[in-house]
Formats: sequence, C-alpha cells, structure tokens
Amino acid sequence: VGKRYLIQHSAGSGKSNSITWLAYQLIEAYPRNEKAANGREADRPIFDSVIVVTDRRLLDKQLRDNIKDFSEVKNIVAPALSSAELRQSLEQGKKIIITTIQKFPFIVDGIADLGDKQFAVIIDEAHSSQSGSAHDNMNRAIGKTEDLDAEDVQDLILQTMQSRKMHGNASYFAFTATPKNSTLEKFGEKQADGKFKPFHLYSMKQAIEEGFILDVIANYTTYKSFYEITKSIEDNPEFDSKKAQSRLKAYVERSQQTIDTKAEIMLDHFIYQVFNRKKLKGKAKGMVVTQNIETAIRYFQALKHLLAGRGNPFKIAIAFSGSKVVDGVEYTEAEMNGFAESETKEYFDQDEYRLLVVANKYLTGFDQPKLCAMYVDKKLSGVLCVQALSRLNRSANKLSKRTEDLFVLDFFNSVEDIQQAFEPFYTSTSLSQATDVNVLHDLKDRLDETGVYEQAEVNDFTEGYFANKDAQQLSSMIDVAVQRFDDELELDLDRNEKVDFKIKAKQFLKIYGQMASIINFENIAWEKLYWFLKFLVPKLKVQDPMDEFDEILDAVDLSSYGLARTK
Repeated sequence: VGKRYLIQHSAGSGKSNSITWLAYQLIEAYPRNEKAANGREADRPIFDSVIVVTDRRLLDKQLRDNIKDFSEVKNIVAPALSSAELRQSLEQGKKIIITTIQKFPFIVDGIADLGDKQFAVIIDEAHSSQSGSAHDNMNRAIGKTEDLDAEDVQDLILQTMQSRKMHGNASYFAFTATPKNSTLEKFGEKQADGKFKPFHLYSMKQAIEEGFILDVIANYTTYKSFYEITKSIEDNPEFDSKKAQSRLKAYVERSQQTIDTKAEIMLDHFIYQVFNRKKLKGKAKGMVVTQNIETAIRYFQALKHLLAGRGNPFKIAIAFSGSKVVDGVEYTEAEMNGFAESETKEYFDQDEYRLLVVANKYLTGFDQPKLCAMYVDKKLSGVLCVQALSRLNRSANKLSKRTEDLFVLDFFNSVEDIQQAFEPFYTSTSLSQATDVNVLHDLKDRLDETGVYEQAEVNDFTEGYFANKDAQQLSSMIDVAVQRFDDELELDLDRNEKVDFKIKAKQFLKIYGQMASIINFENIAWEKLYWFLKFLVPKLKVQDPMDEFDEILDAVDLSSYGLARTK
C-alpha cells in the first residue's frame, strides 16, 4: 500500500475492461503474510475501498455497468451520482466506488477522517485527471485531516502541502494511452539509469498486430491550401511579420468561402468513397474536426446546405459545449441538432446520422466503432493528436471493419507532424530524467527581482487565504501587485519584460504544482508564492501588439482559394 503504478494501454485496446478487471481483483486481494498485512488482520482485505476516478462523464456509467457485469455479488458497486452519495460511500467503506474527478472537490471539506483505512485509487487517463486543483482536492479527501482550527498559518500551509502529496494509505493505479512527462515522473517506475517507464505496457504496435485496434495513419492524406488576398490599404511593416502571416492565415481559414470549399471536398469524399460504397455494411460514419466552435458551426451549416442540394441522403449532427454567437446569432448544440445535448451520442449512433462536426468535444473518451473517416481542419499535436485520430481505431468485427476502411483527410497538419505525434506512443513512452527542482529556485529569484510584488504582500495574502478571509479583501491584496505591474512610472517594465514575468510565473505554477505531489520537500516560501501567483497571474494583462493588426484584417479580401492534395 502506498505505491504508484503507471499502466500504459493503447487507446481502443479495451482499457475500460482492464480497469474493470483490476478493480474487481483489488477488492478480493488479501495479504500473503503478516508483513504484507501492514499491521492489519490477515483475513482483512488489503483495501477497504477501491475508488475508480474518471474525468470523462461518458465513461462513468460505462465503467459502472462493466463492473456490475464482472461481479457475481449484487450491489458491489456503490452509486456516486452526487457528492453526498460519494461521501457516504467512502465513510461506509463501500467496496467499489466509481466517480468523476469533478465530484471530489465537493467532499474535501466535509469528509470524515479516513486515514485509518486503505484505498486503491484507479485513475483513468491519468494525465488529465491528475493536473491542477482537482487532483489536489482528491488527495486531500482521502488523507488524514489535521486540526483545521490551528492558529499557526505556517502549519496550515504545511498541511496543504502534505495534502497534495500521495498518501501512504492509498495505492495509485494510473491508466493512460498517452502519458505525458509529468505523468511518467509521478507514476512511472524509476530505472537504474534514471529514466521513468510504465509498470505495464500494452503498446499501440502490439494492439495493432494482435488485431485489437486498427492503424489510423495507414491511410492518412493531406491537402495544402493556396490563396490570394487583396489589401486596400498601404503596406504596413507588421503585415509581413511571422505573427501577422499567422493571423492572416487564421482569417483565411475561418472565412465562409474557405469553409464552403473544404466542406464540399469532405462531403464528396464521404458520399462517393464511404456512403455509396456501403462501407462497414452500410453503417460507416465520419467526423469533421474543426478549429473552434465558430468554425464548427460554419462547417455544420455549409454541410447541411450541400446535403440539401443533394436530396439529404443522410443527417449530420454537431457537438460543442455552451453557447456561441456567430454573425449576431446565438447557437447551442441542442438548438442546432433538434434534440438535447445529452442525447447527441445516442442519436449519432442511429443509421440515419452519418457525420458529426466537433471542435473539442468527443475528441477523447468517445467510442463509436462505426467511425471510419475523419476530416481534420484543426492543429493537432502531441497527446491530443493521438487521442483524436484514435477515435477511428476501434475494431468492429461484426461490421468487418479493417484498416483499409479507415481514411483521414487533413487540411491543416503535415504528414511529418502526425508521425512525430504518434512516434512516442507507438511502442513505449519513457522520460529521460526527472524534473530538476533547482529550476524553482531560479524562477523564484527572477520573479522576486522584478519587483512586481513584495514578500510582505505574499505573506499577508497567504495568511489571509488560509484564514479564510473575505474574497474581496484577498482580491484587494492582489490588486496592489497588479497596479505595480501596470504602472509604467513605478517599475517601468516594457511589454517584453511584462510578458517574460507572466511566462515565468506560469512556469513556476506548473512546475511547483507537479513537483509538490512527487517529491517530499517542504519549502514554505515556495508554497506561499504558489498561492499568491495562482491568484495574481489571471489579473495580469499584457497588451498584444497584434491587436493593431486587426485593422489590416478589416481591409483584406480573399480573392481566390484553392486546395491541392499533397499525399
């Protein structure tokens, strides 16, 4: 108990079933001898409860159903549909508790002392569930709570630091297909050469060879865009800068003319190469991956218009969160689809729906074996690239789905970009060395030297924060540093210096947030600065000189746009 295990299983290889089987085995695990019992009765299970944590709501019900199917004992899975149910299940020692990471913050302050119990925590997609304050709250929930009435502020700070570490009364089993460096360092096994590797590996290569998943980049094709613009104002030095060109490209790629052109290519391919050929026994589906919600809405409208002109051979759906105003009109997913947002997955599974337009939603944690075509108009790199394209790799034996049935048409990325993203995860992912803690010393020194804040202000803020002072009082404390940051007369920071300060502050927050849960060090000065910067950074505004480029965009017209297949 108290150890950490990283399980790297390829996306689509049955990770949910592996999590289910592990949870079921852990509740039946008993110590082999007195030493393994760790002072507990030998006939008592090693773990009082197994907590399965997922940050994907789609998987919450799926995992609950899977574990119920595995177990012969009724009511072995405790429902945790609300924070109250979750708290009650933990306190009563329910065997298997499945919850989402979003529920943990609600139980942190009110949960009973659970330090005398032992837990197994199974984390699905470790890199996403384990970042930020949500994970801090999870560790606080299952650790021993000290006397919160302690008057010494430094004691309170130390307590918070300790609560963010992984407690000795819990073992962690972290599942992910695409581990980041921070995940490897936190959960991986350190090798003799200093590298970190997963405890267990089921690689993408092995999963493809054994037929559990399909090779999504075997049929990967790219298109390159060519366009001309006309500008009705005199040349501006900013116009030829790299940033200006990037902004101009974004303008071109989100224009309705451009989207209409690409939408027609997408639809032609899907109708003639997928739909009319009755791939997957006539049930094949496709996904259109777009840059953002605005472009998703424009693509959806363009595709619907094109489909109407062809007699509406099938229906399409769109998925995005919240609401978005485009051209003065407010849109929601439910309004555009004609059914509730919670029903999108079920409707898209119906045979009459063949294309799903998305921005960020459904790029992870979405299993639809009928997907075989993807049309990408979004920058994809690293983990997100692998996760997004892996939506296609689910095998479907009943539909005779093969690698030859898959097709990716990419308007944004290059073949080299995609290969580079997939390479680390094709076999095994390893981290060459641990994060150097001395980086924090250097960052703090540089931040202190800038003069944006004074140490007394940091001390006063953290003292007030841990004493639960009024939010308005705390905000006014932060505002002192904000005003100093903005005041050109007091500090005389130019734009580059302001940008540099904000970047270094963000780096400190990220690195310290990771290190505090890995290494057993307690540096009160770092902890104080962490909480101060966490509230300061969002208030720091740096003017972007590219804002002036907007006037150029207003004077630009897209005179021609074309596409050419590059692979």
